[in-house]
Amino acid sequence: MTEVSDREPPRRRVPAPAKPPRPRGAVRGRPGPGARPVRRPSGARPMPPPPLRLGSPRPRLRLVGLGLTLVMLAFVVRLLQVQAVDAGAYAARAEQNRYVVHTLAAERGGISDRNGVALAVSEDAYDITADPTMFSREELKIGNGPEQAAALLAPILRQDRAALVKKLRPANKDSRYARLANRQTPQVWKQIKDLRSALAKKAETDRTTVNVLGGVFADPSSQRVYPNKDLAAGILGWVNADGKGGGGIEQALNKQLSGKDGKVRYAQSGGRQVPTAGSTETPAEPGADVELTIDRDIQWAAQNAISEQVKESRADRGYVIVQDTRTGQILAMANSPGFDPNDLSKADGDAMGNAAVQDAYEPGSTAKVMSMAAVLEQNAATPLTHVVVPNRLHRGDRLFQDDVDHATWNLTLNGVLAKSSNIGTILATGELGKTQPEANKVLYSYLRKFGIGEDTGLGFPGETRGILAPPQKWSTSQQYTIPFGQGFSINAMQAASVYSTIANGGVRVEPTLVRGTKGADGRFTPAKKPEENRVVSAKTAKTLAQMLESVVDDEQGTGIKARIPGYRVAGKTGTANRVDPATGRYRGYTSSFAGFAPADKPRITVYCAIQNATSGSYFGGQICGPIYKQVMEFALKTLQVPPTGAKAANLPVSYKP
Repeated sequence: MTEVSDREPPRRRVPAPAKPPRPRGAVRGRPGPGARPVRRPSGARPMPPPPLRLGSPRPRLRLVGLGLTLVMLAFVVRLLQVQAVDAGAYAARAEQNRYVVHTLAAERGGISDRNGVALAVSEDAYDITADPTMFSREELKIGNGPEQAAALLAPILRQDRAALVKKLRPANKDSRYARLANRQTPQVWKQIKDLRSALAKKAETDRTTVNVLGGVFADPSSQRVYPNKDLAAGILGWVNADGKGGGGIEQALNKQLSGKDGKVRYAQSGGRQVPTAGSTETPAEPGADVELTIDRDIQWAAQNAISEQVKESRADRGYVIVQDTRTGQILAMANSPGFDPNDLSKADGDAMGNAAVQDAYEPGSTAKVMSMAAVLEQNAATPLTHVVVPNRLHRGDRLFQDDVDHATWNLTLNGVLAKSSNIGTILATGELGKTQPEANKVLYSYLRKFGIGEDTGLGFPGETRGILAPPQKWSTSQQYTIPFGQGFSINAMQAASVYSTIANGGVRVEPTLVRGTKGADGRFTPAKKPEENRVVSAKTAKTLAQMLESVVDDEQGTGIKARIPGYRVAGKTGTANRVDPATGRYRGYTSSFAGFAPADKPRITVYCAIQNATSGSYFGGQICGPIYKQVMEFALKTLQVPPTGAKAANLPVSYKP
């Protein structure tokens, strides 16, 4: 029997009828044109869109990673090259381009007279410099930057335009420093700064304007100034464009005056210092100040007197020397014509030295005092010894005469000097030896003791020793001309020293121009003490001083125009035939006067010489005697030297046979 179940039989799932195909172009869920809207069954949910399927990212990540790796590898390789392989070269190049080393010019020491009056000082100035790389086409965007800059700078710096272009466009294109001009005044630098600022301001609003002076700068420096202009120029000298002494004391003591330059090193960018980059500096050491022995006022008096006489006489030149007889210190050394060391462009090249020590000339009768010194010291004669002086004297191959024609003179040895007799001097020096050659040797030895043919001791640039041949080389005529001052040559300083030696009791003291130096610490260092040596005895020196008084005081003397009221004056005139340095032949005369005062207590020596006077008198007593008087009077008053009040010896000049 079949058992019937209470459960319903399973239903069979009938497949849904197939949907008609969707027309082409129809949008899902949206009926096409003319189609009946599809009625959404109530409660039915919309079908979600099928999910997007993306490609795998791994290939792209691998490609990007590979690219970054290659880039980093390139950076690493370059970094190794810069920091390891070529580190030194790049560092050196960076240093060259970034860091600049400038010289810090040391301040030049000053020069003053014995009283501290300034004769040469250094004032603020600027060295005009440039960075040539800032004038290149790459920097200025123009090709003629150096030419434009040079055109603007040339008239301000007073330099040639082409020379400036060459400095702004050097052969070494990596050069970062060029010095355009040395030691320019603050006014010059201000002109350049104002012009540079004007160009920079205009370039801000006008694109066609280029600031071609943007690479021009200035380094602080100093320039030499001589406040008294041409006063003592022959002594002082000058400083050249490189800041070195070019003559005189400036040259002789250049090392002490110039000091030691320093250096500063700093980083720059665009021509400007980078404050944060640090810098190193070696300070400059200033030069020492030099104090001379000269007195500015006495120097002025001497220079004024000789300049007026040279002009009046229409002479080639002249010089005056004033010396302290006790110390050998030079109180004045004046030359005419002179020059202004502040403006060498207007100076005469022949006048730029110191002719008083550089000219060599035959002294003439002022040298007779050395002959008389030898005669007295050798006891060959006394001031009262009688000397018969004929109108003419034949010796060797010549016939000698005095400056004036005269009948036979009956003179004392003192009178021979007072009247400046050539013939009498020849006769007196002939007594120095049994033979003329022996007499020549004795006279030569005294000339050398007095410093003839030797350096004076000044150490002055260009100083001449003069010319004094040994006696065995004296010609026949020189044996007789040398005693009265012709046939050998000296300089003015040597001549002055001869008279200072007599005034100093027969002891020669080397002449000096420098009293001492003062360093940066303010400490004064005196100059080395000059050498001394005895030439003649004190007795001989005193006798010579009395004989020299006769030249000035006696009416028969040749130096009466050198008299100074109230003072006893010792002096000697000189008039010598002059050798023309251009032709080597005698032409014109050397006129001179030398002496000291007070004669009985000497303090000051004055020597004057004038070369080739062509107007008026050429006799030494006539044109140099008044200069001696003028300068000596001024010096005595300046140094407050009173008259001694003692009476003169008044040695006789002549005798009655």
